[in-house]
Amino acid sequence: MDGDLVFTSTDSDSGSAPGENGARTSAQEEELLDAYSRAVVHVVEQVGPAVANIAVGGRQQGAGSGVVVTPDGYILTNSHVVHGAAQLVTSFTDGSQCEASIVGTDPATDLAVIRAHAHSLAFAELGDSTRLRVGQLVIAIGNALGFESSVSTGVVSALGRSLRSQQGRLIENIVQHTAPLNPGNSGGALLDSRGQVMGINTAIIARAQGIGFAIPALTARWVLSQLLQHGRVRRSYLGIVGRERPLDRRLVRALNLPAERAVEIVSLDARGPARQAGLRSGDIVIGVNAQAVARVDDLHRALTEWPLVTPVTLTILRGKHQITVSLTPAELSD
Repeated sequence: MDGDLVFTSTDSDSGSAPGENGARTSAQEEELLDAYSRAVVHVVEQVGPAVANIAVGGRQQGAGSGVVVTPDGYILTNSHVVHGAAQLVTSFTDGSQCEASIVGTDPATDLAVIRAHAHSLAFAELGDSTRLRVGQLVIAIGNALGFESSVSTGVVSALGRSLRSQQGRLIENIVQHTAPLNPGNSGGALLDSRGQVMGINTAIIARAQGIGFAIPALTARWVLSQLLQHGRVRRSYLGIVGRERPLDRRLVRALNLPAERAVEIVSLDARGPARQAGLRSGDIVIGVNAQAVARVDDLHRALTEWPLVTPVTLTILRGKHQITVSLTPAELSD
């Protein structure tokens, strides 16, 4: 009849029977879940055998985790997991156990390398952590609460975070993620969906949910090479104790300084390179090798990246005068 309204069902328009779209949506959701599950299961099967349970002094409770990175038994873990340990025992998902010894530790990055006294071990590959993206799937495998090969999943929630080590140095480019961590996960692997190690899990924030941190694989790779070559991480040392302080704005404008803050020298090691080069307490460091220094961390960062026993140039404010001083850093001892 003219003027009557005719309603046509969506199902009829699409040529589908009623309810078919709902069934298809459910099937798609199951397929997506299966894809997610398959990715996690594949990584766990691939890398799980390379994640070790580390017991200190034969104790299982409160033990940490580690990641085998070479078939002859070298394992990356956290410095705080093995600090001061006289005896280490590693165990694996196949039930095997063996003793291990400390190769070297680096408390400044909370990383350590130990060696299990075994051969032909399953091992994991260190990936390129600079390729991580916020929102990316990550998988944590460790020894949570003493349970071997505990698995949790999450996403990268932030990149470029910073944490203070127990020595007070700044650990940079920390990976923040949402994979739940518990005591015993320290030293375990943070993996991407391809099974590559993107970080070494190191810390959680008490009373916080879904906030975990990992030392990036790029840092772990550098520390690993240093510890394998030298048994320690070699860093440059100036012999300066400094503190951050603001600069007079008139002085900043008059000298066209790059920052409004700098590092004041509070004291100097009597036998350190800085004292020998003529630096004094009260001098203000505003630059190193033409890079601005606004914080003590800037100075540490520049020295970490600088080759050992290679002269550096410091730009100093002494009173109202700007001077440059060339000196050769020494190697920082334990």
